[in-house]
Amino acid sequence: MRSSAVQMVCVALGALGLIGVIGCCTGPQWKITTFIGANIVTAQVIYEGLWMNCVTQRTGQMKCKVYDSFLVLSSDLQASRSMTIISCVLCGLSLLILFLGADFTACVQNEDAKPKLSLMAAVGLMLAGLLVIIPVSGVAHTVIRDFYNPIFLNFQKREPGACIYIGWAAGVILILTGVLLCCFSRPRSSNSNRTAKYYSNRASGPNDVVI
Repeated sequence: MRSSAVQMVCVALGALGLIGVIGCCTGPQWKITTFIGANIVTAQVIYEGLWMNCVTQRTGQMKCKVYDSFLVLSSDLQASRSMTIISCVLCGLSLLILFLGADFTACVQNEDAKPKLSLMAAVGLMLAGLLVIIPVSGVAHTVIRDFYNPIFLNFQKREPGACIYIGWAAGVILILTGVLLCCFSRPRSSNSNRTAKYYSNRASGPNDVVI
């Protein structure tokens, strides 16, 4: 019963992490550049994402443009797009395996295979978490390094966007979910199965005859 409850919690946390990874991958707020002209009315906020860049005017109007080519992206964003996509796919497959092999479902009838499926899902979730933490950390490092670089002008400097923090949070959730699954998805001991089978046979067998 305790294992089923833990698996339900892990499914919920994994789904939350998957939503975070998808939001991190599709959101445009990876890098933020603020430009203020001579007149404060001309202030603009430029967002750079993995799929598009957006410009927000001070009036609240936003215009977004999808990148014409993958090669237009900088090297760090190119790697981030690939790794976050792999993280989304791996996280979705791991959640599917976890749901199929969970104790509260009857999709898999073999009881010995369920702990193995849970362990596979745990490893997949931890890898998915790493695959989203690594790119967002790399982009954050590049942005902070360039921000304090005196060679760059003020309008060329960028700041980490909301997608960086969403990626960190989603990665931590997925890794913690995988660790929790590893702790509660240990394979059942073969000795206990043999003992249970022995007593079951003794109970169902014929009574001993006393002479």
